[in-house]
Amino acid sequence: MEAEEPFVFRKQRKGCQVTEDRRQILQSVLDEDNFKKLMYLDNPTLHTFVAESIELCKPESVFVCSDSDEDISFIRDLAVKNSEEKALNIDGHTIHFDGPADQGRDKGATRYLVRPSVDLGVSLNTIDKEEGLAEVKGFLAGSMAGRMMLVRFFSLGPTNSDFSISGVQLTDSAYVAHSEDLLYRLGYEQFKTLGASGDFFRVLHSAGKLENNVSIEIDKRRIYIDLDGETVYSVNTQYAGNTVGFKKLSLRLAIRRAHRERWLAEHMFVMGVHGQDERVTYFTGAYPSACGKTSTAMIQGETIIGDDIAYLRRKHGRVHAVNVESGIFGIIRDVNEKDDPLIWDVLHRPGEVIFSNVLDVNGSPRWLSDGRAEPEKGVNFQGEWHKGMSDSDGKPVPLAHPNSRYTFRLSELKNLDPRADDPEGVPVGGIIYGGRDSDTTMPAVESFTWFHGVVTMGACLESETTTATIGATGVRAFQPMANLDFVSILLGKYIQSHLELTAGIERQPVIFSTNYFIRDENGDYITGMKDKNVWLKWMELRVHGDVEAIHTPVGFIPRYDDLAGLFKRVLDRDYTREEYEKAFTLRIPQYLEKIKRMVRTWRDDVPETPDILFDILAEQQERIEEALAKYGEYVSPFTLEAEPPEEE
Repeated sequence: MEAEEPFVFRKQRKGCQVTEDRRQILQSVLDEDNFKKLMYLDNPTLHTFVAESIELCKPESVFVCSDSDEDISFIRDLAVKNSEEKALNIDGHTIHFDGPADQGRDKGATRYLVRPSVDLGVSLNTIDKEEGLAEVKGFLAGSMAGRMMLVRFFSLGPTNSDFSISGVQLTDSAYVAHSEDLLYRLGYEQFKTLGASGDFFRVLHSAGKLENNVSIEIDKRRIYIDLDGETVYSVNTQYAGNTVGFKKLSLRLAIRRAHRERWLAEHMFVMGVHGQDERVTYFTGAYPSACGKTSTAMIQGETIIGDDIAYLRRKHGRVHAVNVESGIFGIIRDVNEKDDPLIWDVLHRPGEVIFSNVLDVNGSPRWLSDGRAEPEKGVNFQGEWHKGMSDSDGKPVPLAHPNSRYTFRLSELKNLDPRADDPEGVPVGGIIYGGRDSDTTMPAVESFTWFHGVVTMGACLESETTTATIGATGVRAFQPMANLDFVSILLGKYIQSHLELTAGIERQPVIFSTNYFIRDENGDYITGMKDKNVWLKWMELRVHGDVEAIHTPVGFIPRYDDLAGLFKRVLDRDYTREEYEKAFTLRIPQYLEKIKRMVRTWRDDVPETPDILFDILAEQQERIEEALAKYGEYVSPFTLEAEPPEEE
């Protein structure tokens, strides 16, 4: 099979006109006002996409949403009018329920539409383009009959920026359209600047057949991504991860574009960590879902730019990053007043918030591990719920789904960074990779070099699965760059893009790994939920060379004295030598097993893996084996500090 062919944008010549038959289709369904709004965007490619989607889905009417307050309010009110959302007690708050079998991203039903000549590797879920288009369009055919099609325009990234990508989504779900208002920057006005260019992302979604306002034909759920046409098709699902096309679905399109244009589209937060003398150092961080990404980006005392997706480009001799989004679709489980005061504040005062799949207790939302006494009864995504409820197998029924979510604009947060919408982005001082690892990775480690970090901390990231995706939980999964589910090019080429990102730049970001989930021999977590505050402060100091570190076979780790000072200053608690030694002991057997897994995976399963990856892993294995021979299987950080390695 041939290697993947270079991507070619489908652009139309400037000045060409939409065909008369397409115009007639539009005029037959759009009223005068909506027709004018659509045609005001002089873009035949857009007009054709809307017309062909109307012809396929057969909506009763079409609403074209501009950036006006009036149009945005119409969408918000429609979600409640259609009973896709229900108003809660606090002004602006609503609740939405997805169906019982529609509670997470469906990786199995998410596939790339590819031509026979394109090879994306065995790790990516693909289907022949013609076959897939026929299937998904078959499910979309007539799916909007009797409903309104909503036409939405958004900007991925700050508007009018080198980073920004325009997008249009067509959907029959007011909940999906309302969610997008909270998650993305409005893009109708920016769309005008495209002229006749077809250089924009497209999404077509229908919730499909509904019963009690939830999608019921789950066996026909399909999320197909046309890489050539930069188009996402989604049908028979409402869950936002499957339907809000500009989240992870368009991330796949952006990764492909980024590879061709030599930048990165990543599953990363962007945040400002505040250091001495009012210094702000910007970090990006990649964590698989439910591994602490949002809670890290939301740490009190720091400032947030974004919690989920970032674009990274070389600018002004540095790597710069922007948040693709302008809102948060966050996991609400474990959010409580003590540990998450900033989020808690937004969730308990008037403002636009959508709760999904939580428990409704007479207009008040409740969720798992919210720090409050369990309610007696309420309504959740399965229907009526009461305390002590069990299923047919006798298992307890939780009050809400573990993957329940909240959605709100970042502007609601008191810690929003003032550069959140900077069209230039922010300079990246450090990049963090973190997974859910119970037995190997230390809480905070700094890489030796850019290449060492890309390979051992990014490309070799593993994480135990969670409820954020459909399937078994607790299984150790290969998750390079926390982005495996979304990579749309050969994985080896994707890693090569990372290796090359910093070529020729003056100041490379420092790469770190972190792990909040390391456990002791009894299965108890070794670190506390707020300890991540300290790891971040240490990383900020290391970026600027303000503290020394201990050289280990796998990277640099903090010194005890530095952490003890930070714990006292940041968390106002004493950090004992015993806590430190437990957390930062080098677990040599586990690290060696991980290297074996990684070499086997990259060698056997990933085509076009760069040779440097194997070289770096071999060097790391050699260092670890030397430590094994010298110190034994489990090595105290105090031992490593007392006997630093000789200079090479």
